[in-house]
Amino acid sequence: MLIEHRGRRPVVHPSATVAPNAVVSGDVTVGAGVRILYGAVLTAEDGEVCIGDGSVVMEHALVRGRAGHPAVIGERVLIGPHAHVNGAVVEDEAFLATGASVFPGAVIGRGAEVRINGVVQVNTRLHPGAVVPISWVAVGDPAAILPPERHDEIQAIQQRLDFVGTVYGSPRAADMREIMTRQSAFYASHADDIVLGDADGAASDR
Repeated sequence: MLIEHRGRRPVVHPSATVAPNAVVSGDVTVGAGVRILYGAVLTAEDGEVCIGDGSVVMEHALVRGRAGHPAVIGERVLIGPHAHVNGAVVEDEAFLATGASVFPGAVIGRGAEVRINGVVQVNTRLHPGAVVPISWVAVGDPAAILPPERHDEIQAIQQRLDFVGTVYGSPRAADMREIMTRQSAFYASHADDIVLGDADGAASDR
């Protein structure tokens, strides 16, 4: 399903494939030979999404662009099933396994791997070729790669990275009532979305 959001329409290369129940919404560019599989969602909220040539976004993955944090996926990148890439840069030939989570402001270096259920926190830089093992957490710039049981160390680094401000645009001291009031108002813009049809009609003037 192709959707116009905030007046912007997806552009899908003629050689790309978008599954019939995938969602491609807003300022999204899908490159040559890209495969967007069943149930995947590519959504440009108020930041663009670009998927480089030859990349594959697998079933039920989410790629989200945010203000100040576009989602830029390089060439020949694999984004595994149920993976979550939110406002991050993923350089060429990187591998994000099933359930990987990559947060706004993160950069995944060329050829790096985030294995099953691995996490790359906000504003974290993962060097080219680096590996985040299964369920481990990368945090900081440059990234420290830590097992989840070292939660206190992860939290100490993460506090310097401003998760709330980066992800929600709210002050660090904001409570959930304030955060969710802002989030609800922000996502209300989807009420004005226009469904365009399937990928055959995706390429359009911006």
